[in-house]
Amino acid sequence: MVSFLASAALPFLRLLSPEQAHTLAIKALARGMVPRSTKPDHPALAIEVLGRRFSNPIGLAAGFDKNAATGLNLMRLGFGFVETGSVTPLPQAGNPKPRMFRLTEDHGVINRLGFNNLGLDVYLENLKAFAGRKVPLGANVGINKVGADPVRDYPAMIHAVGPLVDYAVINVSSPNTPGLRDLQSEAQLRLILQAVATIPNRPPILVKVAPDLSQDGLAAVVETCVEEGVQGLIVGNTTISRPPGLKSVHASEAGGLSGLPLRRLSTRMLARAYLLAKGRLVLIGTGGVFTGRDALTKLEAGASLVQLYSSFALHGPALIPRIKADLMIAMRSARYNVAHEAIGARAEELAELV
Repeated sequence: MVSFLASAALPFLRLLSPEQAHTLAIKALARGMVPRSTKPDHPALAIEVLGRRFSNPIGLAAGFDKNAATGLNLMRLGFGFVETGSVTPLPQAGNPKPRMFRLTEDHGVINRLGFNNLGLDVYLENLKAFAGRKVPLGANVGINKVGADPVRDYPAMIHAVGPLVDYAVINVSSPNTPGLRDLQSEAQLRLILQAVATIPNRPPILVKVAPDLSQDGLAAVVETCVEEGVQGLIVGNTTISRPPGLKSVHASEAGGLSGLPLRRLSTRMLARAYLLAKGRLVLIGTGGVFTGRDALTKLEAGASLVQLYSSFALHGPALIPRIKADLMIAMRSARYNVAHEAIGARAEELAELV
């Protein structure tokens, strides 16, 4: 039923602009007009990290449900966890339209949305609908384009969302807010994390980094996060690079590129982060995950959990049960009894991926 309904809707959604299709999908999810996955996850897929049990390692990345508007309906599609946001302290419209582009031939997406969202107050109200959830929930927090004070704003956001979520993510890597990626520098990141560390009863904290960091830049981020008590990294955000061979007419649009063209770059960065972290950080891998084999490769590169965005946007809810089934097949083929055994198993090899 999931596959049938999703397949029926996708041709219609593809007639709309990417942003129109996204808005319609959020409205449908918020109203419960979506199929539900009722099949329990295989126990071999379970992962225990960040003080939580994840029934499977496949999660939804931030950016899809920016305002936490879908409630439990999004979680009922079969994800192992859901990350909402990015949310900013004050509402903002984001960048001028058009600002989201399908790269159909390349199985990718370019966006320059610019943290468009309804602001923290609406977000907090919407988070209340996730009470009683069985699936872990993350909050991804950012800063406004105008009037931001990162050392003030990130701790305030985490203090506000902390009681309502299972983990919080500091987003310092979106390419669509001027100056945001500069916050990945050791000095600025340390100031933010030191301020966050003063929050009592805070949830597990992760930092989302760009896949475009240099090796030295990544090493500095890893050490800073470890020293300042961060629990994990999300590797990585969209890329400002453009791999050779892109075919879409939209390939030269400004913004962050996600989807299949990001897979090699993000996986290499993930493996390098795993080797640098040496078990001191939990890693979430994202970027170009379309199949169960892709998900397993992220685990083998060092991820404990894996996130989807572009593949879900392009293929719909039918992807979720399929990717979990394919992951089980890929694990058996590689002779892993449980998903946890795969974590970091090929990190050294994948760190040299070209």
